[in-house]
Amino acid sequence: MILFVGQILFGLLMGLQYVIGDIVGGLIPFNVARMVHTNLLIVWLLFGFMGAAYYMVPEEAETELYSPKLAMVLFWIFAAAGVATILGYLLVPYSTLAHFTMNDLWPTMGREFLEQPTITKIGIVVVALGFLFNLGMTVLKGRKTAINMVLMTGLIGLAVFFLFAFYNPTNLALDKYFWWFVVHLWVEGVWELIMGAILAYVLIKVTGVDREVIEKWLYVIIAMALISGILGTGHHFYWLMTPEYWQWVGSVFSALEPLPFFAMVLYAFNMVNRRRREHPNKAATLWALGTAVMAFLGAGVWGFLHTLSFVNYYTHGSQITAAHGHMAFYGAYAMIVMTIMSYAMPKLRGIGEANCNKSQVVEMWGFWLMTVAMVFITLFLTGAGILQVWLQRLPESGEALSFMATQDKLAIFYWLREIAGVIFLLGLIAYIYSFFITEKKAV
Repeated sequence: MILFVGQILFGLLMGLQYVIGDIVGGLIPFNVARMVHTNLLIVWLLFGFMGAAYYMVPEEAETELYSPKLAMVLFWIFAAAGVATILGYLLVPYSTLAHFTMNDLWPTMGREFLEQPTITKIGIVVVALGFLFNLGMTVLKGRKTAINMVLMTGLIGLAVFFLFAFYNPTNLALDKYFWWFVVHLWVEGVWELIMGAILAYVLIKVTGVDREVIEKWLYVIIAMALISGILGTGHHFYWLMTPEYWQWVGSVFSALEPLPFFAMVLYAFNMVNRRRREHPNKAATLWALGTAVMAFLGAGVWGFLHTLSFVNYYTHGSQITAAHGHMAFYGAYAMIVMTIMSYAMPKLRGIGEANCNKSQVVEMWGFWLMTVAMVFITLFLTGAGILQVWLQRLPESGEALSFMATQDKLAIFYWLREIAGVIFLLGLIAYIYSFFITEKKAV
């Protein structure tokens, strides 16, 4: 949660830099703020996935974690590496950081989302291997369930596809081609398996619906996600000097990508409607339903809006992309981490099945403030993107505005986005504050 707050604060700073370029007098350049914003997002989500796995896997396997000590050691290694890397971005010029971390021996730096120094990337691999070993040994000695199998498949895929971060060809088109093997196949491939497993686990717990029913839905959803997501990588290959068939492959399979998310919405609401128990943790149920809906809107609907090749020709890299990215990451991944936290934290803290009513009310206020704010952030960025395409890319004569002239016309959308971002931060504060609300016990 500390990392999440940091991510949002740097997002608000960047939002101001869009309209007041020298807001911090050059102390934190925009490219550095962007690195910190996106890297904090990735790191806090990975922490969330790891925490969820450490909570879920032993319970599903009906056995203790193989090595709690190893888990603690890896936690501190990952935390130290993450903090050191973020401080490096903020305190040292990026080129100096590259030189200091001996990037010239194995150049991997300089690509968005994968800006980490090579030594940090190696640390991430070590942590991932130790993490998978710990969980794998736990699964092997315990019960094998569909949820554990799907979760482990997703986590192994996460580690495997990260290895492409070490391949940095000098040819820019080739570099971007393989760069998407990490970025796309994470968020539109194996991360969806992790998301599906966590959602299935929470729904089993809060609804009491038979495990077999939920597992059948889970298998269908992950099959659809992998089939559409893997070949859907093609929508990133339209403009990389790749063969023409990617125009068709990318477009067709991108059109299928909303289907698993729509199935997830039907699945979540269907399970809650069929519930056999009224679980006291109303907040966790709300997060589970919200995850399905927002993932469908952000990853499904807003993803489809601009992934057909003849549309993407005009919208590629516009603010429409940013609109899709914000809602998709929040809906699919931030919300699923907060779902499992909402369910697990009362149990971990010895409170019981759920936090007290007052705590849940505040938590649900946090849910609605963050979710509604993210909807408006997405709408404002979509409006900015449509106007950007209209002014900058559609005119075929010399009437098209330059990039910077177009940005001036979009300022109103950026101000509105900033206001929505502040409301999002208030929602996050409410969510965290709910952790500290406890009911006084009668003496």
